[in-house]
Amino acid sequence: MPFSNDPSLMREIILDHYQYPRNKKKPTTDDYLSIHMDSASCIDDFYIYIKVENDKVVDCLFDGVGCAISTSSISIMTQLIKGKEIKEALEIIENYKHMIHHDHEYDEELLDEANAFQNTYKQANRIKCATIGWDGLEQLLKGDKK
Repeated sequence: MPFSNDPSLMREIILDHYQYPRNKKKPTTDDYLSIHMDSASCIDDFYIYIKVENDKVVDCLFDGVGCAISTSSISIMTQLIKGKEIKEALEIIENYKHMIHHDHEYDEELLDEANAFQNTYKQANRIKCATIGWDGLEQLLKGDKK
């Protein structure tokens, strides 16, 4: 059964990453880039941290509080981009945003567990939750810390 046809699997992935978020910790060294992302419309308030060496994301961490959608999407994001070249990480972000906004074709294989959010576009009020960390990561990778 394709991933997209199993809503219970999607819920399970989201809840697992919410209850047991991966890479949720502050860095212990000062060689990370960071950005603060928050939402005026809900409790989402996160710091995204990345460590880049030789144009490769060698580590990605986050800290903060948020709803199940934001926390789990950031947890999955940190796993997806570790070890990726900046160009690859940006391609993953672009595909994720196409999926979330349901506005272009996207590579489902590239997104792995992030596919759990493929129906987010049906709930417009959850799009910000699903993209808050990804927007921060994109800004960090592009050197645009607003």
